[in-house]
Amino acid sequence: MPFYVAPEQLMKDKADFARKNIARGRPLVATTYAGGIVLAGENGSSRLRKISEIYDRIAFAGVGRFNEFDLLRVAGVRTADFTGYNYSREDVDARALANFYAQHLGQVFTHEMKPMEVEILVAEVGLADTGSKDQLFHILYDGTVFDEDRFSVLGGEADAIQDRISATWVEGWSLEDALQAAVAALTGPDRILKAGELEVAVLERGQRGRAFRRLGAEELAALLPAANDAPMAESAEAEQAGQADDDDHQSEADESDPPAG
Repeated sequence: MPFYVAPEQLMKDKADFARKNIARGRPLVATTYAGGIVLAGENGSSRLRKISEIYDRIAFAGVGRFNEFDLLRVAGVRTADFTGYNYSREDVDARALANFYAQHLGQVFTHEMKPMEVEILVAEVGLADTGSKDQLFHILYDGTVFDEDRFSVLGGEADAIQDRISATWVEGWSLEDALQAAVAALTGPDRILKAGELEVAVLERGQRGRAFRRLGAEELAALLPAANDAPMAESAEAEQAGQADDDDHQSEADESDPPAG
């Protein structure tokens, strides 16, 4: 027999479902710096990308269910290409793409049984010679859009990560400082991420045409000394633990020896 669920309860259940599953995903941080925008996320896979290029000066990032946000990425690329081909490349901007994504996510959240388990970011770097500003649009699973001007946090323990990056954020800081702060915000005080566990890309303000660039392992190793020190620190701790065990065994042996007669 048919049953009735109050619309408020249905929307609440959908939102709780989406939030819970998105929070399980590995987080991502994007922040502005003097030379553009840097996007950094925890990602142990070298083939499944959370951060991608959409158009000349626009990047896309997603957390949550990979197959769902990758479908959104492809749709964004096609929309941007269509607009740029039929009108002008200057007509493709992050605001229009954010509106496109918000409408699609809102429709799915309202009319489908299961919402999309994703949070996405559309970032556009400004041009130095025109004075245009960097743009960060954070779009939630229900189509809600946040226009953020300094940094944006997606997925994971978002509130704690946001507090950490907010406490260290500095206007006009360098790429090295911005990246180190972003990674520190992702990990917190109890963890250290190695370069191979990160996916990092930048939108460079000084580049004409395509501004998107991925940072390779060697460049990350140079920018993140803490990640390089992690294996050495782990080896030192293991060596100290082994030495302590040897001392304990030696003390037990001394105590068990009979006194000399």
